[in-house]
Amino acid sequence: MLRRDFQVLSAVRVREAKTLASAQLYDGAYYLGGLAVECALKSAVAKATQRYEFPDRQRSEKAHVHNLEALLRLSGLESRLNAADDTVRASWSTIKNWNVDTRYRVSRPPDEVLGFLDAVAGPKGVLRWLKQFW
Repeated sequence: MLRRDFQVLSAVRVREAKTLASAQLYDGAYYLGGLAVECALKSAVAKATQRYEFPDRQRSEKAHVHNLEALLRLSGLESRLNAADDTVRASWSTIKNWNVDTRYRVSRPPDEVLGFLDAVAGPKGVLRWLKQFW
């Protein structure tokens, strides 16, 4: 996949998450909100890859995960996140433990999901911050 593909997917997943939340389908909204961040981080990882570079096998395998913290490290953005303002860091704290297995969880509280989506795509959300680096 191309870096641009991950950027488009991130935007699509946010729209889908917001649509599901509006329809009170909170579990799917939570899952897709996290997937939007995963796609944005993978775009940042792709940007950090040198053009025409043959990918290091370990680095490549590390990029094929659904772990937001691991992807943040692989993107090289950890220090930038640490230097970001308090609200962005707080948003990261809210979303960092998301994982792909949330697709199997049901009955997530609506207020938790809405807070999560704000941390993902709100004015001080992680996606707005990540877009500077993807």
